Amino acid sequence: QGKFVESGGDLVQPGGSLTLSCSVSGFIFGVYTMDWYRQVPGRERERVASISPNGTTREYVEDVKGRFTISRNNALKMVYLQMNSLKPEDTGWYYCRSPARNLDPWGQGTLVTVSS
Repeated sequence: QGKFVESGGDLVQPGGSLTLSCSVSGFIFGVYTMDWYRQVPGRERERVASISPNGTTREYVEDVKGRFTISRNNALKMVYLQMNSLKPEDTGWYYCRSPARNLDPWGQGTLVTVSS
């Protein structure tokens, strides 16, 4: 069973930057696409970024394009989300997961709060 441990969330001012990390275990990490998701209270969890198994293909939801960068290190079984030019609407819980492994439980997430 896959396990995801997210970290790096913090309180940051608008315009600031954060890097989130996700440690993965329990499956062969290097063959799976990995996603970062965001959940805001009262709204459904949404995917914000995706990266292919070898890292060559990256996709982003429209409102984070040009500001967020997803990356991965297959040797370390880690996936990252570099977030720049943060906005208050980026506030939420952030989770990583593989979309192909929908039986794995969600991690605890990491909280990002963008506020002055």
